[in-house]
Amino acid sequence: MSATSEQKEDDSIDDKVQLAQPADTPRAGGSVERSAQVQLRRPVSEDGANVHQLIGNCPPLDTNSLYCNLLQASHFAATSVASELNGELVGFISGYIIPERPETLFIWQVAVAENGRGMGLASRMLREILARPACKQVTHLETTITPDNDASWALFRSLARKLDAGLAESVMFDRDRHFNGQHDSEMLLRIGPFDVSAAQAGGAR
Repeated sequence: MSATSEQKEDDSIDDKVQLAQPADTPRAGGSVERSAQVQLRRPVSEDGANVHQLIGNCPPLDTNSLYCNLLQASHFAATSVASELNGELVGFISGYIIPERPETLFIWQVAVAENGRGMGLASRMLREILARPACKQVTHLETTITPDNDASWALFRSLARKLDAGLAESVMFDRDRHFNGQHDSEMLLRIGPFDVSAAQAGGAR
């Protein structure tokens, strides 16, 4: 499933998404040392265990097996992103191009750690993926969200506005028909069509 643990942010803040600014940390002698900035990069297989831990610490995200996270960080690295702050993994998005529809990027999960929140990181990571060469043919983005996940709805509706793209909602996996009543329905959110260059204009690398 796709979801996000990022806390809901006001649009006026989200519209100013940028790399986290380095903090000023006084040294023992009184001078100032600049801490490292948030860095966005392609994940590697060695990130798998940290991704597994991050998702486990980000309810209401569904946890997957560590093996699944290893595959996300390797086989789907071109359409996933890892975010580091001072060498620590603070954000991760997994996604993939739908095989039968190469114009559509599916976002699986969005996870942001507690110490990575408040910086618009989820929004920036999404645009980072859309700006990748692997997404040069992408004109639509899809994800699934449970009805009560307000943070995810806010994030993807904001993205649709930034991309000046349409947004459609429908049921993808029904609570009773697909989950046997054991999980809330997953709503399919489809954004597009859009020009992928709009993602770069929105702040992605």
